[in-house]
Amino acid sequence: MISDKTLFDNDQYREKSKEKRKEGIPLEKLKNLEDKISAAIERVRSLKDEKVILQRKVKELEELLDEKNQEIEHLRAEKNMVKSQIEDLLSELDLIESGKE
Repeated sequence: MISDKTLFDNDQYREKSKEKRKEGIPLEKLKNLEDKISAAIERVRSLKDEKVILQRKVKELEELLDEKNQEIEHLRAEKNMVKSQIEDLLSELDLIESGKE
């Protein structure tokens, strides 16, 4: 059998380029996977940093809320004290008015 192919036929180059592509595809996939892993790692770092910041903010807001709750309790106590004083004064006024009559 005599082959009709010559050195100038494209089939030989196609076979070599197919072999290169077969070797190149796993490397491309590996590079793509490496890029995705790097991006995922960076995203995890970013999310951890964001988590720390948000935890600090939550702590600050909880402290502020505690302060406001204490202030509210103080104001309620003050209100009750003022109310009691006003009621005492009104009672004294009633006694004075009833004594005048």
